[in-house]
Amino acid sequence: MGVTIKDVAKLANVAPSTVSRVVANNPRISEETKRRVREAMDYLGYHPNFTARSLANRSSRAIGIVMPSSAEKAFQNPFFPEVLRGISTKAHEQEYTLLMSTGTTEEEIYRAVVGMVQGRRVDGIVLLYSRVDDRIMNYLYEQKFPFTVIGKPYKHDDEINHVDNDNYRAAKELTECHIQNGHERIGFVGGSLSLVVTTDRLLGYEKALQNAKIPYKSDYVIHADFAVEEGRRAVSELMTLDEPPTALVVTDDLMALGVLRMLDDMNMRVPENVSVSSFNNAMIAELATPSLTSVDINIYELGYQAANTLLRSIEQPDSPPQMIKVKHHIIERQSSGDLNC
Repeated sequence: MGVTIKDVAKLANVAPSTVSRVVANNPRISEETKRRVREAMDYLGYHPNFTARSLANRSSRAIGIVMPSSAEKAFQNPFFPEVLRGISTKAHEQEYTLLMSTGTTEEEIYRAVVGMVQGRRVDGIVLLYSRVDDRIMNYLYEQKFPFTVIGKPYKHDDEINHVDNDNYRAAKELTECHIQNGHERIGFVGGSLSLVVTTDRLLGYEKALQNAKIPYKSDYVIHADFAVEEGRRAVSELMTLDEPPTALVVTDDLMALGVLRMLDDMNMRVPENVSVSSFNNAMIAELATPSLTSVDINIYELGYQAANTLLRSIEQPDSPPQMIKVKHHIIERQSSGDLNC
């Protein structure tokens, strides 16, 4: 006969109901009692039947993860493995598993999310992006299904759990760094305007120029996907202008890597000819040649707080929505410097 919950309770000298609460990680149980019960579980080799418990509680003990595009494409960007590491750490602490949406088109991903919700395969969902008038976000909001957004929602931002950086301020500060170094011809290479993070960073860039009384030039602003090749394309376009930028604000490290490679192909030195700064401070920022000045947005913390916020709304359905700002700071490296240094 297998080990039962009563066996664990007897060894730990607690009631069987206390063992159940420890398995559920009930905050009302003291850490000392939790430690004693878990030691008894380990000693006896007891493993809770989460499937049976989930059926009884009508809970899947799973969190759904929705990527901005197909997983194959998204995982090319180091942002996503790191944000998932933060989510999975918190999920593991609360004994939740992760279920990732599959699909290669927006329609397929939408159908996968509907399947998660209608089939009760997950207790809540984390959206790893915020898009203007996003079909999936609108669906989850209308269904009143627990979800959290990494990014600022386009609509109903005071009614939706979300975790974000102050992207407006971060872009403004990054642009001001170039201005303080003597640059006036400053380009902006951003993601799609359908992403709220892009519009926030573009507004910060524009505000820094305005405060410095530097004219805004639409030719200096290019929107592209977060990919190496898109960074190369953006630079080739910007550097053919009659008066090309002497500094670039790039909104993603992966794009910035493409920027650096293209500038090198064009025999332009960084930062002597063009200063480059970026966002995310992923590992590639430090490993790039030259190393990238980048905004550290604390990617891991974004994921951890997103999972924490979601689990709170799952376990406390009547709790008000949470809006959490994760701090950022600029890491200055070799890719940016004074004009004509």
